[in-house]
Amino acid sequence: MDRLAFTSLAAVQSAGQIRAQITHDMANVSTVGFKESYQVAARAVKIDGDGYETRFQPAVKARDIISLEPGVLTQTGNPLDVSFNEKTVLGVQATDGETAFTRRGDLRVTSTGVIENAAGHLVLGEAGPITVPPGMLATVSSDGTVYATDATQSETPAIVVGSLMLRDASEMPLLRRTDGLYTPLALEFRDTDFPTGPGVASLQSGTLEGSNVNPIETMIKLMDFSRSFEAQIKMITQTKSIDETGSSMMRLP
Repeated sequence: MDRLAFTSLAAVQSAGQIRAQITHDMANVSTVGFKESYQVAARAVKIDGDGYETRFQPAVKARDIISLEPGVLTQTGNPLDVSFNEKTVLGVQATDGETAFTRRGDLRVTSTGVIENAAGHLVLGEAGPITVPPGMLATVSSDGTVYATDATQSETPAIVVGSLMLRDASEMPLLRRTDGLYTPLALEFRDTDFPTGPGVASLQSGTLEGSNVNPIETMIKLMDFSRSFEAQIKMITQTKSIDETGSSMMRLP
């Protein structure tokens, strides 16, 4: 009975990671550019120690690999609102100074002239942060080139101020960092830039990509998880009841 209770308790404790992922996806249904993760997988883990080699318990192996399936596009008309095509990701500077990637494309020019997204992450260019001269309007082309135009002189040609760090991640699995940004799965490129894939890294200007989380599917997952959790708790309670009954039958009168 102790083995049965131990196995059920381990399943309940390991399921916390699954619950955290489901609730995290549900909380970001309306977040711009949010990408859900592939589901975590449960596997049996052998318990080392004395005794027979039959002691296994369920454990959850979480990799949090990003699913780059596209979300719904919304036309905004803002030249600094961009959505990324195919498996394209944008390089940004995290708060700890490391290079990370995102699909969030609600860009803006700060009072200091640098470009960041609405989450406050500094947008990186191929040569570092991109600076827009004061009093000029910034636009982004489909290949990521950033142009600056004088708003008071429409006849003045636009000047190139930088090129966004766009990378094709079709052949590079990405993990979610603790701050919500993405980093390559390969250890040699962890928290740094990585070689772009064979696809063409491009974007669309004037549109924003929504979350790729399906709220209905996520709710169904949450309901299934709740039923599984209740079943494990009932198993533990029933095991306790059977154990107490067996102990009372073995007592001497």
